[in-house]
Amino acid sequence: MIEKMVRKRNVMIYFVSKDYENSDLEHVMNRNLKRADIKTIINHDADVLTEDGKLLLRFRKHKLSYDNIEAFYENVIGFAVNKTSNRGSASGSNSKNIFDNPKVMSNIIGYFDKFSPSQKVKLKQLGKPIPNITVRETRFLVEYPQKFMKLMPLLKEIDYLYKLLVPDFYIKQKRKAKQTPFHIENTAFTTVTTNVNYQTAVHTDKGDDSEGFGNLTVIEHGKYKGGETCFPQYGIGVDVRTSDILFMDVHQPHGNLPIELMTPDTKRLSIVCYLRINIWEQTHGKTHKFMEKHLSNLKQEK
Repeated sequence: MIEKMVRKRNVMIYFVSKDYENSDLEHVMNRNLKRADIKTIINHDADVLTEDGKLLLRFRKHKLSYDNIEAFYENVIGFAVNKTSNRGSASGSNSKNIFDNPKVMSNIIGYFDKFSPSQKVKLKQLGKPIPNITVRETRFLVEYPQKFMKLMPLLKEIDYLYKLLVPDFYIKQKRKAKQTPFHIENTAFTTVTTNVNYQTAVHTDKGDDSEGFGNLTVIEHGKYKGGETCFPQYGIGVDVRTSDILFMDVHQPHGNLPIELMTPDTKRLSIVCYLRINIWEQTHGKTHKFMEKHLSNLKQEK
């Protein structure tokens, strides 16, 4: 619920309170939102502060370079449309067996802190135990290193805006990124998640750095309606479009409104960059030499 609005230069500052308490969250968690669930959609530069003065989100329009956006899209979209079943509660599933989850176009890039099911099977076939350090390169990084390099300009631009717009959170996260060689070079991130035409159910992000702050970028090809990123407990959402950047508290329940594709080939690609805390916990203080040896050993076991 919006309690107050104040304009500061070109930014509208919203002060919001909860429509319902945490004890009443059960009716929305792991479920898809409907438009009737959200009272206000923001489509302009804005900051949103909660009743206790904490930053819920910071949204800025037209901040990202179109050249970097197009380069990212062209080099990742062929991989990003692969379907996976690893999204759990974000897909509206409560099953602990990932194979029971709905298959959605959601993929990871960079480094990850768990072995894939196929890697576990291979290790079992070789009679080898799961190593103590389970950090690995993602498939995209292994199979498409040249394409990955062409993603870097946009990732660095997102990193720069993170530092500029949410510096207190950035400093803490960047410090952790520097302490592990398993991070995306010259950024505060270890990992990127891409989603295509995917309405996430209401969830909180798990596995990312609790001291950091989330971010969201969208690249749209074709026309669609909906997909706004919403915080149902506060009745507020944001319409993130191409070249916009949203920084948000991903540890608050959030999800998307339904996405209505206007043409069959329309693609709404969302990009989330973050630091996976388990990567840092397993590898902080390790050297690049250690990383090279570790990754080489993993490749030999394939």
